[in-house]
Amino acid sequence: MSFRCLSLFLCVVAPALAGDQAALRVCADPNNLPFSNVHGDGFENKLAELLAGKVGAKLEYTWWAQRKSFVKNTLDAGRCDLIMGVPTSLGSVTTTKPYYRSSYVFVSRHDRNLRIESLDDPRFAQWHVGVHVVGDDYAPPAAALARRGITKNVTGFSLFGEYGDKNPPRKIVDAVAAGDIDVAIVWGPFAGYFAKQETVPLDITPVSPATFLAVPFVYDISAAVRKGDDGLRAQLDDAIESDSAEIKQILDDYGVPQVH
Repeated sequence: MSFRCLSLFLCVVAPALAGDQAALRVCADPNNLPFSNVHGDGFENKLAELLAGKVGAKLEYTWWAQRKSFVKNTLDAGRCDLIMGVPTSLGSVTTTKPYYRSSYVFVSRHDRNLRIESLDDPRFAQWHVGVHVVGDDYAPPAAALARRGITKNVTGFSLFGEYGDKNPPRKIVDAVAAGDIDVAIVWGPFAGYFAKQETVPLDITPVSPATFLAVPFVYDISAAVRKGDDGLRAQLDDAIESDSAEIKQILDDYGVPQVH
C-alpha cells in the first residue's frame, strides 16, 4: 500500500544526536502541503522544527519528491535516518510512539445537508464520489466502494498532479466545493487543511465504521527509524511525549482531524 495519502514523508538524518552531532537533516517533499513544502509551511515542517529544538540539533533539509519506493530511496539508502508521518504499523521500519491518530473523512458541501454517517449508505450508489489516486493505485476508499460494487460513479483525483501543479491534493476538495462531485472520501489532514481555504462551507465527518469490509480507515501516525536504531527512536519518543501539547496545537492549527 502506498502511503502518500497517509504520510507525506519527512526524513531526518541523525545517526546519533549526542556529543558533537548537531545536525538533524530532513528529507522532505518540496510540494506537499499540508505536510511539507520548500518554504517550510507544512505541519510536518513545524513538527521537525519542534523535535530538532528538543534534541538540540540544527535542522537541515534535503528535498526529495515522494513517489513510489520513497522509503527505499531515502531511509533504506542511508540518505535519511528518520521518517516522520508513517503509519505506526509499517513493518519495514521501527516506529516511534504515535504522535497523532487520524481518519479518512467524508467531505461534502454544507448546503447539501447530506448527513453522511457510513460507507454503507445506499446513496453512494447514486452520488458522484471522488477518491484520491496514488500513482497507479487507488487509496483505501476506492477498495471499500469496489467491494460494494460501486465503481462507475467514482472519479479518481491524482495526488501527484502534472509537473508544476501547485497543491494537487487540493483538487478533490475544490471539486466538492464547486459541486462537480457530491462527496469526496479523503485522508483527514488533506481534507481539514484545504477545506478551510474554500469559499463555501464544507462538512467533514470521519469515515464510519473505522474498518469497513476489511479496509481500515483510521491510522496511528508515527516517526520511523531503521531497524536497530533504538537510540534515536528513544530520543524521539521522549520528545513526542514531552511536547504532546505543542504537537496537538500544531495539528489543530492545520485542521488535522484527530480521533481517539
